[in-house]
Amino acid sequence: MKNLTTLLLLFSSIISFSQEITGKELLDKAIQFHDPNNNWATFQGELLVTMETPKNALRKSEIKINLPKEYFSVTAKRDTIITNFTLSKNEFKTSFNGDENPPEEIKKKYNLNKERANLYKNYYTYLYGLPMKLKDDGTIIHQKVEKGNFKGKEYLILKVTYNKEIGKDTWYFYFNPKTYAMEVYQFFKEAKDSGEYILLSGLEIINGVKMPKKRVWYYNKDDKYLGTDILSTK
Repeated sequence: MKNLTTLLLLFSSIISFSQEITGKELLDKAIQFHDPNNNWATFQGELLVTMETPKNALRKSEIKINLPKEYFSVTAKRDTIITNFTLSKNEFKTSFNGDENPPEEIKKKYNLNKERANLYKNYYTYLYGLPMKLKDDGTIIHQKVEKGNFKGKEYLILKVTYNKEIGKDTWYFYFNPKTYAMEVYQFFKEAKDSGEYILLSGLEIINGVKMPKKRVWYYNKDDKYLGTDILSTK
């Protein structure tokens, strides 16, 4: 009887494991890995990001995010140029090499405007807020999860699209089937052979959130290397 009970439990676990996971379930498991205590919703912290790109000097960015206060700031240095963009709710400030009121030609040349500040805010909070940001309104989580191979590794693949007022790109997120860690993501634009893929490695834990330490960017079309972002803390 004891052996029969053991066999039944084993059979039950195999059946359960073999059942198809839905997109929502996969996303929930990934969020549980990256943000087990739901800290992203009230995230306050600083990120140091070093960007390496071919034929360019390093770009070092100090990013400050306070989601409850709707505050975002990025100070970036490349060569001798230091720019800052700060958004605090609806207030906007910028500076160039410490000058908060640079000449108009400097503002134009370096795009020192609110639109660029919002672009940086959306870019950094989206990428470093993944996969939690996939819970945002307007995000369409496709419920069919594919099992596939990418660069020689097996993944659970989540397809994501967006309401048309948010974006037209189609995204694919690749999760480790054992830990549910996010290890790759990829997006395609409307044009054929467009878009990029990003390989993730390492982890930095910042205020309880597990963020990829390194992101390496490539074109989908020809695997051309675009650059690397390296995350660190003070």
